[in-house]
Amino acid sequence: MSFLKVARTLVSVALLPGVSLLAGAQRSPATVSPLQVAGGHLELRGKPFQIVSGELEYARIPREYWRDRLRKAHAMGLNAITAYVFWNVHEPRPSSYDFNGQNDVKEFLREAQQEGLYVILRPGPYVCAEWDLGGYPSWLLKDHSMVLRGMQPQFQEAATRWMLRLGKELAPLQADRGGPILAVQVENEYGSFGEDHAYMKWMQQLVIKAGFGGSLLYTADGADVLDKGSLPGVFAGIDFGTGDADRSIKLKSAIRPDSPTYVAEYWDGWFDHWGERHQTTDAAKQESEVRAMLHSGASVSLYMVHGGTSFGWMNGANNDHDGYQPDVSSYDYDAPLDESGRPRPKYFRMRDVIAQETHIQPIPVPVSSPMISFPAVTLTESVSLWDTLPPAVERDTPPSMEDMDQAYGYILYRRQLTGSGKADLTISDLHSYARVYLDGKLVGVMDRRLGQKSILLAVEGTHRLDILVENSGRINFKTAIRGERAGVLGAIRYGDLRLAGWKVYPLPFAPPPVKGYTTAACSGPCFSQGTFQIAYPGDTYLNTQQLGKGVIWVNGHLLGRFWNIGPSGTLYLPGVWLRKGSNTLKVLDLDGGGTGAVRGQDAAFYFEPKNETAQSLGVSN
Repeated sequence: MSFLKVARTLVSVALLPGVSLLAGAQRSPATVSPLQVAGGHLELRGKPFQIVSGELEYARIPREYWRDRLRKAHAMGLNAITAYVFWNVHEPRPSSYDFNGQNDVKEFLREAQQEGLYVILRPGPYVCAEWDLGGYPSWLLKDHSMVLRGMQPQFQEAATRWMLRLGKELAPLQADRGGPILAVQVENEYGSFGEDHAYMKWMQQLVIKAGFGGSLLYTADGADVLDKGSLPGVFAGIDFGTGDADRSIKLKSAIRPDSPTYVAEYWDGWFDHWGERHQTTDAAKQESEVRAMLHSGASVSLYMVHGGTSFGWMNGANNDHDGYQPDVSSYDYDAPLDESGRPRPKYFRMRDVIAQETHIQPIPVPVSSPMISFPAVTLTESVSLWDTLPPAVERDTPPSMEDMDQAYGYILYRRQLTGSGKADLTISDLHSYARVYLDGKLVGVMDRRLGQKSILLAVEGTHRLDILVENSGRINFKTAIRGERAGVLGAIRYGDLRLAGWKVYPLPFAPPPVKGYTTAACSGPCFSQGTFQIAYPGDTYLNTQQLGKGVIWVNGHLLGRFWNIGPSGTLYLPGVWLRKGSNTLKVLDLDGGGTGAVRGQDAAFYFEPKNETAQSLGVSN
């Protein structure tokens, strides 16, 4: 048996389930990380070590399921998980922090350790991750001079405050103090964004100032832009997808020939955009590439081992070729563990590969509880959105959501419109989807995905103009994030006339309306509700094929978005959010209320998009 294989076996002893590494937490923090780069390999406490990791994100998994997903990651043969931290989740308002309940990231890392896993931490403050605004809180953009991911003092002040607060939570969990954190990423894929090495150096110092100097610091970029995002003297990982292993590793080796290979993100799947085809990937190629990388001694982190769900409003968007591609709520990612945490065939094939290459027998795979189904839920009561509006705020020019201290949801712009013929209604900068109404009747749609900025209106006399705008998810990648305010960002014109004097209604729908529901028919944008009975709680998928466009709540939990353009035709409903007996389902459907039905089924469903705009193109995570 080789020296490396002996070392792997020795290290695995410390990773058995239930073995706590916190026993030494009383020690004074060390000044040197237990994980070090030693020549052409990594060493953990002086012994050769190979990272075999997978991405798991606490915010995309119900807290009650954290341990299940962690144990299944360990059972696949992983010795670590990689985890982002989402700034916008923890600081929803300036200097107001939330690390409780679902947001208790410290507990998530503790459970990882209890399940025999080390942690590769990615604290941001930028994470990308197909997450709204790449994890930045949207309130940053209320300052219209704000420059994200740069050396601007306003941005640096906010980022510093956040990172220091995060350090108080997580820095004590580093391995040099007996915790699970072995390595900490400096920023995230900056080489795909810019080439400001002063900024990256500042970020490195901020990570250290936040207390993470007891871990191995590293950067991660595509091999083609490694020089742009990496720093001298800082360990550099590389990111790439299925089929690109040989090329990327050779390119990295030419740039940093004496450094061990760490594949910080190996994309073993991909994500879906509205109006595009559902993504699946080549599992056999992934198996072959992972085997080769592990056999060569490279360290690898699978992105993702389990994707989960971008619950609520948290999906992001891409902007390939300057377009806009909002992501669906599902983050299934075609990962080894599906969206509900059930192992796919590729999970077991990857498990075999890892065991064969590391010569470490994994723990048994936990049994998954059965999925459940239930008949269609009739939406018996509805209320028109127009009857649920809050008090209006008057503005001369249309404000963005951020201007109104609103992060997510919808926003309504209303005024009187007088005309005597046909003219274009134009929104110079729409983020990101609008339905236009005259006297409550739908007269047109503008969709940022399709580059639509105007509709032709025929107006005779004076009518009530309503522009209902949905924030479909802020872009999370490249420099476009710096201008990703939501709502109407520019002027609204009717013909040559710039319209002023607006009544504005912020509609975050947190929670949705609770009063006013009746059995009367409802048309236009409506909230509808119904109840359903189950004999026992269990995971299920809500089939949304009979609905139009909107969002769904079950027992107060906002599951995510549906849209009949595909490819996603279901929403994952965790069993821990259900109750034995009666449960309540609420739907906001912009296409009308009470006409559709929703049923529970035991598998996700995808269909061919109705108005596919483009094939998905690869971008970084």
